[in-house]
Amino acid sequence: MIKKTISDNELKEHIASLAEDGREIFLLEGGKVRLTAVAATEMCNQMRENHGLGPLETYVLGQGYVAGALLASSVKGNDRIRLEIECGGPIKGMSIESWASGAVRGYLLANPIKLEKPLKSLDTSLLYGPGFMTITKMLEGSKTPFTGQIMLEYGNLANDLALYFQQSEQTPTLFYISLHFDDKARLWGAGGLFIQAMPGADDATLGRLQDKAKELRDLAKCLSEGMSVREYVEKEFSEYDVEHLERRMIGFSCPCSKSSFESYLGGLPEKEKEEILKGVFPLQVECFNCGSVYTFEKEEVEDILGGGK
Repeated sequence: MIKKTISDNELKEHIASLAEDGREIFLLEGGKVRLTAVAATEMCNQMRENHGLGPLETYVLGQGYVAGALLASSVKGNDRIRLEIECGGPIKGMSIESWASGAVRGYLLANPIKLEKPLKSLDTSLLYGPGFMTITKMLEGSKTPFTGQIMLEYGNLANDLALYFQQSEQTPTLFYISLHFDDKARLWGAGGLFIQAMPGADDATLGRLQDKAKELRDLAKCLSEGMSVREYVEKEFSEYDVEHLERRMIGFSCPCSKSSFESYLGGLPEKEKEEILKGVFPLQVECFNCGSVYTFEKEEVEDILGGGK
C-alpha cells in the first residue's frame, strides 16, 4: 500500500495533537453489556487523502470505515469481516473490509457521488435508496465464510447495522457513528460506538441504554477537542459500572503491493495481455480498496507478461 501525504499542514498538526486512533472494549452493568468504542480521525483522513474524496464522499465512506473498525471487534486472531452495501441511490454502495488486528480498507462504488440537487440535510437515506447490506465473517481455519444479509430499511448506516444484528443474530444492539467537520469542510474528528447485549441483559438495562444513546455528547466533536475515546466512555457511561477490557490500534491499511499486481498481470488471459502491450505506457494500475497507484514501465510489463506465457 502507498499512503499519500496529507497536504494540509494545519490538519496534520491537528491530528498530531489528538489522542491516537484506537479501539477500546468495555463491559457495562457487571458484564451484561459489551461496548466497543473507536477513535478514527487519522484513519478517516488518510482514507480521504488516498481515495481523493470530497466532503460528502468522506462523510459517507468515513461512516463505513468507522463501522468496519467497530465490527472487527467481533472477530479475533487473523479473522476479518466484510461489510458490503448495494443500493439504488447515488452512492451505489460500498465495500469495507476490516481485520481483528485493526486494519481497515474499502471504497465507494460511486466517487464522486452525483446528485441531481444539493443536499439540504445529512439525511443519508436519500443517498442510499433501496438496497441490501451484507456482512461476511471470514474466520481462520473455516472453509466456509459466515454471511448474513438484510434489506436496507433506514438508509442510515448505524440504524441498519443495528437492524442486521437484531435480525441475523437476534442480539439487541446499538450503533452510534459520529463525524465532525470544521468550517473548511475538513474532517476534524471521527469515532463510533457499538453497544451489544450479553446473555443475562435485562430489558430495563437495555431500555436505559437506548435512552442514554439519545442524549450522548457528540463523540467526534469531543475527540476533535482532544478527549480520548476511553475518557469519553468512562465519563458518558459512568453510572453503568464501566469496566475497561482492552485497547487495540486501528488504521487505514491494505495488503496490496506492486508484486501482487505483477502476479495479477502475469495471470491474465493471453488476449488481455496482448491488449495491454498495445496500450499506453507507463501502465498504471490502481487498488480499488485503498487508492494506491502502481506504475509499470513498458520493459517491466513485457517481462511480466512474457513470463506469464
